[in-house]
Amino acid sequence: MPTALTIAGSDSGAGAGIQADIKTFAAHGVYGTSAVTALTAQNTLGVSDIHVAPDDIVSAQIEAVVADIGCDAVKTGMLANSSIVEAVAAAVESFDLPNLVVDPVMVAKSGDRLLDEEAVHALRWTLVRLARVVTPNIPEAEILAKMTVRTRDDMREAARRIATLKPAAVVIKGGHLPGSEIVDLLLDNGEFTEFRGPRVEGSNTHGTGCTFAAAIAAQLARGVTLAEAVRLAKEYVAGAMRPGIPLGGGHRPLDHFWRGIL
Repeated sequence: MPTALTIAGSDSGAGAGIQADIKTFAAHGVYGTSAVTALTAQNTLGVSDIHVAPDDIVSAQIEAVVADIGCDAVKTGMLANSSIVEAVAAAVESFDLPNLVVDPVMVAKSGDRLLDEEAVHALRWTLVRLARVVTPNIPEAEILAKMTVRTRDDMREAARRIATLKPAAVVIKGGHLPGSEIVDLLLDNGEFTEFRGPRVEGSNTHGTGCTFAAAIAAQLARGVTLAEAVRLAKEYVAGAMRPGIPLGGGHRPLDHFWRGIL
């Protein structure tokens, strides 16, 4: 069975973070493992508290998983601070971990800041360069590319700038741009590919970024090409948003098992 490791923060009740990743891996027939970077007190309305794990514990979790179970893909999410970012990058290099999908989680859906400037700097210069693909949304792309993104041409320029940080590929998610159609943009080997789909209306949006990146990681663990992994991940997230789960009073969780298990 293919395996995937998520390195991210926990989510106590909103359907994002490690909880979303593990569900996504399971829905794709991939055995999921995890290394917890932070405990969050969180629900669909927002984040009320965060307890960050020591970086040596994060490293120990990764080593414990890799030494015994191994992994065919790795997905990172909330990394909390620069020490954890650097520890994760060191582990990726030390263990030669494959198919690294970096979801540069910086701001929660509620608007709560999850990564400080020092950690963003570390992410930009230590972890992104190791990625098979980095998957920012528009606000995250603006931070990584150091520019404003308002159009699809801006998305292309931002992808080019992020590519100078030396990830193997970049996917910029277009959901923050207005319009009835969402266009996600992949830059891989110097070529752009657009993935288009209708905007799914409703409040079932919590964990979409985590789920998208985890779905890409799961598909890469199964041996799918990157372009196909992105296409399938976009299709999966849209499907999970449509039924959703009617829980909570804020950004509600996705239905990760909307089509059963592959």
